[in-house]
Amino acid sequence: MKEEIFVYFIGTAGSGKSTLTYDFQQWMNLRELDAITVNLDPGAENLPYEPDVDIRDWISLEEIMETYGLGPNGAQIACADMLALNTSDLKKSIESFKTEYVLMDTPGQLELFAFREAGKYIIKFLNPKKSIIAYILDPALAKTASGFASQLLLSISTNFRIGLSQINILSKADMLSDEELKQIVEWSEDSDKLNDAIINEKASIYREINEKIINLIKEFESHSKVFPTGKENFFGIEDIYTQIQLQFAGGEDLMSD
Repeated sequence: MKEEIFVYFIGTAGSGKSTLTYDFQQWMNLRELDAITVNLDPGAENLPYEPDVDIRDWISLEEIMETYGLGPNGAQIACADMLALNTSDLKKSIESFKTEYVLMDTPGQLELFAFREAGKYIIKFLNPKKSIIAYILDPALAKTASGFASQLLLSISTNFRIGLSQINILSKADMLSDEELKQIVEWSEDSDKLNDAIINEKASIYREINEKIINLIKEFESHSKVFPTGKENFFGIEDIYTQIQLQFAGGEDLMSD
């Protein structure tokens, strides 16, 4: 039996993690690929899917608020740190499904998973050798050159922090015009075009910091490419699947076994 492949959907609040988790599972099910969803957000409400494994079975945001007299933000931080205490239960539940793919929907606020020790611990405890980050960029923030560059910097920081292979995904691409989408893809593939766009957007007083940011992005240019996705006809999902194949099967179609 093959080891499960863990796909961690990570991104800023509102970037579309839960929606993409659901769409990815639906796409895989249509192709008779076995995949389960795991919700890691104790404060999640109105998920678009019914999680196969749900951290809320062990941790309740409301209970943490009441027990410790915390507000929503403080309770979210406490819950994030408590995730690690339930990793054994998570692993047992995941293994009981004997699945091929585990789609991990991480907490709404990126920093609660990517920048706290519990996130790294969960990945290490489950299976770091068979894990990949699906980093999601918000299209509303990516429409400007400076916004796109800022999201790339956060993506690079997340990659540095967690230390796994990573795919950059532009979610909700169907919310963009054809011209906006084309522009974002060009920026992701050509840092000089991104640099020119930032110079045109920002006043000259920002030139020095602009140059430093672009130079950093150039250093990580191989990590800057984005793969657009959208809800209509599972747009872009196959591209993400292909990138996973390249990472774990050297390009061999995982559907062939």
